[in-house]
Amino acid sequence: METKERKFAGLVMNGFFMLFANLLMTFGSIAFFIWGCVLLDGGVDGAGFMMTLGVIAFVVSIFVWCGFMMLEPNEARVATWFGKYAGTFAEAGYFWINPFYGTKKLSLRARNLDAEPIKVNDKVGNPVMIGLVLVWKLKDTYKALFEVDTQTMATTMQGTVGTDVKSIMNALEKFVRVQSDAALRQVAGQYAYDDEDGGKGELTLRSGSDEINQLLEEKLDDRLALAGIEVVEARINYLAYAPEIAAVMLRRQQASAIITAREKIVEGAVSMVKMALDKLSKEEVVELDDDKKAAMVSNLLVVLCGDDSAQPVVNTGTLNH
Repeated sequence: METKERKFAGLVMNGFFMLFANLLMTFGSIAFFIWGCVLLDGGVDGAGFMMTLGVIAFVVSIFVWCGFMMLEPNEARVATWFGKYAGTFAEAGYFWINPFYGTKKLSLRARNLDAEPIKVNDKVGNPVMIGLVLVWKLKDTYKALFEVDTQTMATTMQGTVGTDVKSIMNALEKFVRVQSDAALRQVAGQYAYDDEDGGKGELTLRSGSDEINQLLEEKLDDRLALAGIEVVEARINYLAYAPEIAAVMLRRQQASAIITAREKIVEGAVSMVKMALDKLSKEEVVELDDDKKAAMVSNLLVVLCGDDSAQPVVNTGTLNH
């Protein structure tokens, strides 16, 4: 997306040099004023000029004091010239600029948002609780200040418009929180919580974590680009059924797990019974007619598929009776 941010091109001077020069001007103006007073008492010509020069120099020094600024790494100042955008200054250090430039400080450091889980309806209409963790940082200072009404959003309890870095960054965080909520609802509504039919290949909120997170980042990037915000990372960190259906869905999952387990048990039992009959027939251990085979299959299946341990019954007779 096109940006209007540009580097500040106005006069920038070393802050320490200007500090030393302005200290000399301040103390020099005071000295000139006092000298003028002494000359005035002595009736010397030029005393008024000296006093006037001292006053002017003192006023100028006060003006100069207003132009100092200090920036730490990953901080920036947006400069305006009587309401017109004049550029962004992002170099760390101690500097002096023309005090007529209005400046607002912004933080370019990464910030973390741990959003509280919200209730949304998934693709099939089931209410689910879903939350995310988001890492973001400010990338475009022009958009942050002039494309989004952050200063009005940062209005304090007393009704004054917030212009300090804390108020503006808090306003941006509120913007991120609202847009994150909307993006999360949009993404969650496109997928089912889980594959209820047991099918293969359908992307769900539970199974498609990487794909879902990638889509969530893209949606957040689109929404937050308006405010010049870059998404570093976005991840779903909480996913569960809503409380009103959690117990029912838990029983459903348990039933599904039991059915799956029973299928495996029956499959294994049939395989073992077949193996036993083939082994008895191949090694001619005993000859069984169809009725005896049916009875043996029934008994083995009961033993292999039952939940309780089988109680053996010893047959002391013959298989022919």
